[in-house]
Amino acid sequence: METQFKPVMAITMGDPVGIGPETVIGTMVDHDIHACCRPFVIGSAAVLEKAAAVLGRSVQFRRISDPDEAEYTFGVIDVIETGDYDTDTLQWGTIQPLAGQMAIDFIMKSIELGMAGKVDAVSTAPINKQAIKLVGVKEPGHTEIYQNATHSPYALTMFSCHKLRVFFVSRHMSLIDAVHFATKDVVLDYIRNIDKELRGVGIDCPLIAVAGINPHNGDNGLFGREEIDEIGPAVEAAKAEGINAVGPIPADSIFNIGKSGKFDAILSEYHDQGHIACKTLDFEKSVTITWGLPFIRGSVDHGTAFDIAGKGIANCVSLIESTKVCAEYAIRKHSRAAK
Repeated sequence: METQFKPVMAITMGDPVGIGPETVIGTMVDHDIHACCRPFVIGSAAVLEKAAAVLGRSVQFRRISDPDEAEYTFGVIDVIETGDYDTDTLQWGTIQPLAGQMAIDFIMKSIELGMAGKVDAVSTAPINKQAIKLVGVKEPGHTEIYQNATHSPYALTMFSCHKLRVFFVSRHMSLIDAVHFATKDVVLDYIRNIDKELRGVGIDCPLIAVAGINPHNGDNGLFGREEIDEIGPAVEAAKAEGINAVGPIPADSIFNIGKSGKFDAILSEYHDQGHIACKTLDFEKSVTITWGLPFIRGSVDHGTAFDIAGKGIANCVSLIESTKVCAEYAIRKHSRAAK
């Protein structure tokens, strides 16, 4: 009998003075995580020891230099460190250059390992955007860093929330700019890439539902012509290419229809359109997957929560869910590649 493939999973610690270290501890002591993957941490053992103490957890740490050295044994946390940092100067819940440097070093190490084929997936704890900017990082966040450092032609953001897979035409831009950004060519390009990525994890001929952008789909142009001039033509062009796309579907109903699993993916036209739907359905289990990279990358969808960092009250549900979903898609990708 063939042994179930268990992907090698790198979990980055995130900003060392946020809630990342505490959520990493909670994730690494979860039996379900060890059942679905082979996890190790890219971070600081010294900081993780402090987080474990805050949580009242008795765990062992084992420093390694390569995933091949990891034991992947429940109760022992394998840690790859990225430098000799003066962690005694770190203070919970404050923006610090050292914390920003450590956070970006953890990310870059995960990319190095992913590009070398040493990890199948990466699950990331939150970083602080102001802290990484203090050390010269130009990108606004994780997704852009991973895309640029891996030289990937695109990076699709997808929310996983129960049976919903929600992609986004635009992420961090103003609403008025997002409306102008959603042209026929851009929407069509996203539909093509979604189709490609989902096929790559074994979802054949995925049904992709495309959201409208105006109330009631613009009501035949009464409330806007984006559905008539841009989104609708993009869907028709995708169909002409053999892609199983439908829409535009009014945004006030598409997510309710989709939560039953009717669609394989929903393309949201802008950031809040999809975020509000998913986070209302289940805030803690709305996690992010980045498609288009050489490896699967997932993330929590919350920040560093400096106000509660180091207090032992951080909730690790989101990082656990992110890691599980990463493992699921890494297994799907491996199975498709093996066929």
